[in-house]
Amino acid sequence: MDKFYNLLDEPWLSVCMTDGSRREAGLLEVFENASQIRSLAETAPPSLIALYRLLLAITHRALAQKPGGWSDQDRCAWYRKGLPRDEVRRYLEHWRNRFWLFHPDYPFLQIAALATAKETRISFKPWTQISLANASGCTPLVFDHSLDSAPAPIHPAAALHCLLGFLQFVPGGLVKVFRIADKAGPLANSAAAIPVGSTLNETLCLGLHPCSGQKTRDIPAWEKPSVTLDTLRADPEFATGVNDRYTRLSRAVLLRRNEDGMVQWIRFAAGEAMEENINAPDPMVSYRAGTDRMIRLSFREGRAFWRDLSVLVPDFQGTAAQPAEILRWAADLKRMLGEENTGQEILAAGVSSDQAKILRWRIEQIALPAALLADASLAGALREEARRAEEFYGKLRSIAVRMLAAVLPDPARKDTKAMARNILDKGPAAATFFAAIESSQPRLLEMIATARLDEAHAFWSEEVVKAARTTWKRIGRHLGPSSLALCAEASAYPYFCNLMRSFYAEKTVSDPSKEVQA
Repeated sequence: MDKFYNLLDEPWLSVCMTDGSRREAGLLEVFENASQIRSLAETAPPSLIALYRLLLAITHRALAQKPGGWSDQDRCAWYRKGLPRDEVRRYLEHWRNRFWLFHPDYPFLQIAALATAKETRISFKPWTQISLANASGCTPLVFDHSLDSAPAPIHPAAALHCLLGFLQFVPGGLVKVFRIADKAGPLANSAAAIPVGSTLNETLCLGLHPCSGQKTRDIPAWEKPSVTLDTLRADPEFATGVNDRYTRLSRAVLLRRNEDGMVQWIRFAAGEAMEENINAPDPMVSYRAGTDRMIRLSFREGRAFWRDLSVLVPDFQGTAAQPAEILRWAADLKRMLGEENTGQEILAAGVSSDQAKILRWRIEQIALPAALLADASLAGALREEARRAEEFYGKLRSIAVRMLAAVLPDPARKDTKAMARNILDKGPAAATFFAAIESSQPRLLEMIATARLDEAHAFWSEEVVKAARTTWKRIGRHLGPSSLALCAEASAYPYFCNLMRSFYAEKTVSDPSKEVQA
């Protein structure tokens, strides 16, 4: 395989400029114009996150070449004036030979050994094998009519975008080449968070992981020796650091270029399996409290992402939430810049899966006051108000389930209540309630960020009660006008009134700092 398509020069990255235009650029141009680029223009959530991780790994390694690393003051200066372009260019040129997408020995983020291994030498998979958006094997999608036996060729840039997202988000499961099964990618079943600025330069500075100032084993894939077949057959290992995570070859892939320069087929096998380390979680992943352990924040069906904002902010004891470490790095930079009272945009994107089955993918962009990312006491107040709303809806749901069961046949049976619960959950109740209070959430955040906790508590209580009234009316309309439905609603209404009265009469939220003493 000859050298072909160097990522430093080829225009393979779609970017949005600050003037609103869109263009394609290579890595050298992207870093040269990082202050004129607003953001990446990739639309597939897994590929978007993977591209940012790639750029962060390049930035980190380029700047780490400086003797002694860098200081917080350096990061502040880069945020204001731009990254040192000469150092980044020097680094990329030094490793130019490793950024060929097609190369006989070092294809970018691929395994050259697959071309000669007996298991993969003449065994090919369609390129859709590495596309989380396309059907392949026994996982057909409704609107995808591609065939494994005749995949439509795609441009090398498109193949690379698919590969990057796949390596980061691939679920664990069967592979059957070199190993029976393989571990999941670093971000499998996650909603990865990235703090974003007004330019790509600001985004890279906000998300840049710390530099130890010493030589380290944490290097990206392109700085490592060629991966051997023995490595692919070896047991899973912990990641050596953030750069390793950001570029991990979680599956062994080798793109095959046809005579037109397009990609139709690939070689595919188990990759460098990564064992998860609970003491060193991925810096872009947040964790919420589960029944008996902390669970990765992911996109859940029918649940608006803003309901999980409290997972993104600091927790005193770490028992309710563990926010992504990258958000703390951004908050530290904002504090050093004297911008702790400004807002911080956060991009959350990723894929939800059930074992090897892809369920959904999403991109969300939200704004949080920077104070909430830095002040654990204010974050505790937000968490308390979120808990109150969720708990209130849970009680409202319980009343509505009993009311709905009363109009079904055999209301006393246990199965009837389960049926009523299923009907309610598939209906508009939850969407109505949380959509009604969603518009009030920015004002709540602003009140909490400015430490007006009593005012925020009273305001939120009023908004939740208003949403409850709207939701109750909608549930009543779905019951219908029959005499049985009217009787069921009349019986349930006093419980609903008591619920609202007790919620509105709650005392002002307690000082979150007392949680430390508890």
